[in-house]
Amino acid sequence: MGGMFSRCKSLININLSNFNTQNVENMSYMFFGCESLININLSNFNTQNVKNMMSMFNNCKSLTNINLSNFNTQNVENMSYMFNKCESLTNINLSNFNAQNVKKICYMFNRCESLKKEFIITKDNKILEAFILLNKFV
Repeated sequence: MGGMFSRCKSLININLSNFNTQNVENMSYMFFGCESLININLSNFNTQNVKNMMSMFNNCKSLTNINLSNFNTQNVENMSYMFNKCESLTNINLSNFNAQNVKKICYMFNRCESLKKEFIITKDNKILEAFILLNKFV
């Protein structure tokens, strides 16, 4: 599924709640460059086997909030640039994110100017540290 909707600049809404993602290992660049994307439903995504989420939502400039609370990230190794340039993102629910196996997490929240630490819902300190480290110089 890597790059599946990449550069779909006019895509505004997408409901993928019926997608079977049980055996997917690569979701990198899946929505890369979907600049007009506002609404996305990934509520039934099975991400237990995914290893790569690099740049998954990179450059989704119009996305304001995203609920990824059902994502199982226990096997993910790369989250770099995952939300890079999500300039309008104000709320993000990563409550089930587990970054214990993540080796690459650089620039995960790069250029997320509207996102504040208090609106990142997560139990994983590695995720918060990635945000704080990147934004303490802004």
